Amino acid sequence: MTDEARERKALSSARLRRSRQHLKSAADLLRNNDYADSISRSYYAIFQAARALLAIEGLDSRKHSGVISLFSRHFIKPGRLDKHWGVVLKDARRSREMADYTEIAEFSHQDAAEQIADAEGFIQAVERLITTLV
Repeated sequence: MTDEARERKALSSARLRRSRQHLKSAADLLRNNDYADSISRSYYAIFQAARALLAIEGLDSRKHSGVISLFSRHFIKPGRLDKHWGVVLKDARRSREMADYTEIAEFSHQDAAEQIADAEGFIQAVERLITTLV
């Protein structure tokens, strides 16, 4: 393994750890009935997992839209990951934006719990793919 490949793997691992931390925070917030913040944290769990996968390929973007675009272009469109995960990423971003920026947005326990479940599935799918790439 080259030095560059080791650096990419280390960055990917760090992002996956962060993803798992965000997922834990989302679950803690859900238990405390803080649904909007749980939605936001579960989005960041998904987002960091997507960035972990991009890191393996040496890709990244400073913008959320850029990460989503790269993720779709390199992993969803070529069929390396199921299209479902692209939808999960986009839907989670929309929900996070509503949770963070819309004063009248309301989320239920079920909304937050479903997004946490989606985040867990997303992270697992990313981790499985990463193991085949490194």
